[in-house]
Amino acid sequence: MSPAAQILVDADACPVAIKEILFRAAEREQVMVTLVANQYLRTPPSRHVRAVQVPGGFDVADHEIARRVAAGDLVVTQDIPLASAVIDKGALALDPRGELHTPETIAQRLTMRNFMDELRGAGIDTGGHAPFHARDRQAFANQLDRWLQQRQR
Repeated sequence: MSPAAQILVDADACPVAIKEILFRAAEREQVMVTLVANQYLRTPPSRHVRAVQVPGGFDVADHEIARRVAAGDLVVTQDIPLASAVIDKGALALDPRGELHTPETIAQRLTMRNFMDELRGAGIDTGGHAPFHARDRQAFANQLDRWLQQRQR
């Protein structure tokens, strides 16, 4: 993994606590963090953090992230199809709850996501995401630290 590897964030649905962890990591590790969203985002004054606003529309931010990502990068997203797309380009995907998606794990997650979509399409209530907890934030921070350490090697 290259020290020039960057972090791209699917920022529209990313929890504020996760963005704050990323902002601190950007400064501490001098890694570029780019937030992509279809709305204006405030970012701290930093040469390592930037925000890219894309037009509204279905998957516009996802397509922009997929266009920008390179092998070795890390993408922060809850979107399983986007995670699959960036993994196909040699990057890794990290869910804001700390689940790391890799080439070995993404096929099963994509299958489960599609199955749940089918259930919802059939009118079955599958529930939503569980509330975001401190343990999720800690799991994310731990995975991020592992990626940052590997980046230095």
